[in-house]
Amino acid sequence: MTTKHTEVVSHDDDKPVIEQIDNINTELPPHPDLEDGNTNTKKKTANNQLDEAQEILARSGHVEYTQEDNKRVLRKIDIFVCIPMCIVYCIQQLDKGAVAQGAVFDLRESTGLKGSQYSWLNSIVYISQLVCQPLSSYALVVFPVKYWVMFNFISWSIVTICSAAAKSFAGLMVARLLLGAFEATILPSFVFITQMWWTRREQSYRTVAYQIANSLASLFGPLLAFGVGHVKSGIKPYQGIFICMGGLSLAMVPLVWYLLPNSPTTAKFLRKGDDRLIALERLKENQTGTKSSTWKRNQVWETYRDPKTYMWAAMYLCTATPSGGIGSFSGLILKGFNFDSFQTTLMHMPTGVIGILTLWIGIWFTNKFKARWIVILIITLAPIAGATAICRLPRDNTAGLMASFYIAYILAGIQPLLYSWANLNAAGTTKRVVTFSTMFVFQCAGNIIGPQVYFEREAPYYYTGLYVDIGCWSVLVLLIIAMRIYLAQLNKKQAAKRAAIGMPAELKDMSIMTIQEAEVYKNELTEHMKVNGLDQAKLYENAFDDMTDFE
Repeated sequence: MTTKHTEVVSHDDDKPVIEQIDNINTELPPHPDLEDGNTNTKKKTANNQLDEAQEILARSGHVEYTQEDNKRVLRKIDIFVCIPMCIVYCIQQLDKGAVAQGAVFDLRESTGLKGSQYSWLNSIVYISQLVCQPLSSYALVVFPVKYWVMFNFISWSIVTICSAAAKSFAGLMVARLLLGAFEATILPSFVFITQMWWTRREQSYRTVAYQIANSLASLFGPLLAFGVGHVKSGIKPYQGIFICMGGLSLAMVPLVWYLLPNSPTTAKFLRKGDDRLIALERLKENQTGTKSSTWKRNQVWETYRDPKTYMWAAMYLCTATPSGGIGSFSGLILKGFNFDSFQTTLMHMPTGVIGILTLWIGIWFTNKFKARWIVILIITLAPIAGATAICRLPRDNTAGLMASFYIAYILAGIQPLLYSWANLNAAGTTKRVVTFSTMFVFQCAGNIIGPQVYFEREAPYYYTGLYVDIGCWSVLVLLIIAMRIYLAQLNKKQAAKRAAIGMPAELKDMSIMTIQEAEVYKNELTEHMKVNGLDQAKLYENAFDDMTDFE
């Protein structure tokens, strides 16, 4: 059975694209087993979790729901999906940052680290992530997301605790290598989960939510280290930090296990009434499906024919290099402003608050002015100014150096907003996974490079590292502008196609509208389609097919 329909695809942060698609197979797949207590079928195995959203809706028919129904279901999704994601993301950053907290409390001296060995303790995490990324990408497609995330969560928690036993460079390197291997899947998994559960309009806020949790780690990490640093129990402070943070991580496992579901089609918290149908119906406007467990080589090939893939990759390299360097050496930079270990730990805490405020303000301006690229660009200018000031100010100007350091830490808002921007420009399960895995590879590369340009011989000034960071941010500014121009050109090319099928030439991006604005615009769009003899349902006819944005 074939049909002809239109599909909404986002090629721009401001305007989605309508493409004409012919000869799409719309025959329903065989009925899969459901993991739901309301059915009499057995639970699915790990390898046959197909995207059954289209079949569920086809069997049940179109479901009408009110704004109150939508809010109720969304509230459940936020509790059972967003909250555990935030917990895991915060804990991951705490565990990964434990070595940086330990460095403030003389980890390097206690373990006999010399030269660039401390830099390698930070770089090895991302080398390991880089090597393990292909496995993580494949596992995201063929395994239930929840179980894959939980396996890695438990594993890196145990590794963090065991890191306390390492008393030499070799022992620490092994522990950090294993930590990176188990953490490799978390960011790609969360991008994937976000696209699976929330509409495009909602994704920005949820992405920011778990990135804010990342910033919370910068707030609570130093606080935990400050407390543990006072313990005199026969172990060294850095060992206590590893044990404390790893133990906290392991303690969160039961809560995350209870909350986190696999997918909208199997989540147990959606059993009541029409909640599951509403959750699936909401996702139609995304045109990206929920999940397919089939690895599609044609989507891999398409990913690497898409110029956007390489542009995003370059942007992440330029973002991650400074982030990796400053993230690893921020405590040592602060200690160089004439603070002792405990003072340094306390002075580091405001960086978490800065990250949170930057993200909230950034997303507010994005939705206020209906544009992402200009907000990201302006935020990128702040760390350029801050890092330049750190390099120029005299070392006895502690107040000026601190102010410059905090301004530079606005960098915490760049990466999450880039994720939000990139999220809107990929469809198809395999293509989404491969796209973000590629970006993650370049992010790892940046995090590997970042600590290596902070030379021990330059401590505590680290001028070479700061100059490299300034250069990366400057290139990022140019890339942001180039991406915006390219996306605008793509949208312009599609305007004629939209007009040819009766759609408005210029379409607005509902992902950065309020709910009320989106409803008004939907009504306007529906009326326009009626005038041109089009049925609005055609927009969503193949919403759950595993199709890419090109298709």
